[in-house]
Amino acid sequence: MGHFPADVRVEASRPCNAWAVPPEQAATPGGYSALAERVRKGDPSAEDELVRIFRARVLVMMRARTREPDAARDLCQDVLIAVLCALRQGQLRDTERIAAFVHGIARNTANNYLRTRRRQSVLDELPEPVAAAVWDDPVESAERRQLVSCALSSLTREDRRILMLTLVEGLKPGEIAERLGLNDEVVRTRKSRALRKVIERVRALSRT
Repeated sequence: MGHFPADVRVEASRPCNAWAVPPEQAATPGGYSALAERVRKGDPSAEDELVRIFRARVLVMMRARTREPDAARDLCQDVLIAVLCALRQGQLRDTERIAAFVHGIARNTANNYLRTRRRQSVLDELPEPVAAAVWDDPVESAERRQLVSCALSSLTREDRRILMLTLVEGLKPGEIAERLGLNDEVVRTRKSRALRKVIERVRALSRT
C-alpha cells in the first residue's frame, strides 16, 4: 500500500469518558489544539507531554485486551509512534478531540493484533499449502507494525532502549540516564533524534 494505514488516520467520532484527560494533566494554555500544533512542528517537549498524558492509559488498555505483557509493551509503543506520526502530518482535524483520537488508534491497534493472532492460530493448524493460500490477503495491522519495526531497526540498540524506556515505561531523561549510565542531556538529545528518525522513516516507508 502506498499510504499510511487507514486506522492511523481514524478521526475520533465519539469521545470515550475513560479517556477524558483530567484537568491536572491538561496541556499548556491553548488546550490540545496548541499541543497538537507543537507536535506537528516537531517540538520535543510537546511530544514528551503527549506521551506523559497518554502512555499509562494506552499500556493499561493493551494489557487488558491482549493479556500479554510483552505484546502490550510493543503495541503501546506502536500506538504512541502512530499518534506522533499522525499529528506530525496534520492528520487530526479536530485537535481538541485528541483523547478520542488516541483511543481510536489504540482500539484499532489492539483489535488488529487480536484478529491477526486468532487468524495465525487457525493457520498453525492447517497444512502448509493451505495456510499459504489463506495468507495471501495481508492484515493491515501487520503492515503498520512492519513499518514501525523496520523504522526501529534503523536505530542503534541503545537508542531503541531509550525510546522503549520513554514511550512504554514513561521514564524521564534523568531516570533513563541513571539506568543506562549516561548524561541527562545525552539522553534528551538521543531520544529526540531517535524519535524524529523513526517518524521520518515510517513516513518515508508508508509512501513506497
